[in-house]
Amino acid sequence: MPIFIDQLNRQADFPSAPKRIISIVPSQTELLFYLGLDEEIVGITKFCIYPADKVKSIEKVGGTKQLNIEKIKSLKPDLIIANKEENERSQIEELINFCPVWISDIYNLADALDMIERVGALTGKGTEAKMLSNQITQQFNRITIQQSNLKTAYFIWRKPYMVAGKNTFIDDMLRRCGLINVFEQHRYPEINRERLIEANPDVILLSSEPYPFNEKHMAELKAIVPKAIIRLVDGEMFSWYGSRLLHAGAYFEELLAGIVRI
Repeated sequence: MPIFIDQLNRQADFPSAPKRIISIVPSQTELLFYLGLDEEIVGITKFCIYPADKVKSIEKVGGTKQLNIEKIKSLKPDLIIANKEENERSQIEELINFCPVWISDIYNLADALDMIERVGALTGKGTEAKMLSNQITQQFNRITIQQSNLKTAYFIWRKPYMVAGKNTFIDDMLRRCGLINVFEQHRYPEINRERLIEANPDVILLSSEPYPFNEKHMAELKAIVPKAIIRLVDGEMFSWYGSRLLHAGAYFEELLAGIVRI
């Protein structure tokens, strides 16, 4: 009987590849479809929006942090794909009581590639997952970005302002863009106007998610740090760690080229 280990080093035994899968992480939902598991996916969250033509017909089981446990039970899954950061621990513990739960824990590109290959092996799509992992690796290896030494603040939330700090997947993506994260605190610290002025970033990136920053927020921050270069960026490219990584390398090159030309 195959034994599978998740990224929290938890063990799950499966006599055969799962046939009824629920994914409660948007980027991993997209990955499962990419691997060709359309028939096996029976439940997803309301935030699982890709691929758009396929997710609309799949049963929704709530939000990533507000799951409908009873609905999940009714779908009789034999595998649930979760993530340590994106899902609530108390709800994961409820799910573990009645179904195997495979949990990812991702801080950098290496973790993401490891997740892709492990999920592929678990679902009977090992060959496809290995090919995807190799393609993503090749894309990132081709990036020609040079270290810019631009001090950068990456905003994920407003009221209160929150930024991506160290020990996050976003921080690893910034580094691969040749950018230096100006905030050294781990995870997602709250900051205020004074802390932003003190940090004095050269570049401010406003993410499209989870908070939908737009043009008016650029002006708001420009008033605080007038000399900073401010850009709206696609948050999925910086924080989705599944098959969307295939497109991240080219996006980063184009983004940085525009910043450095200023």
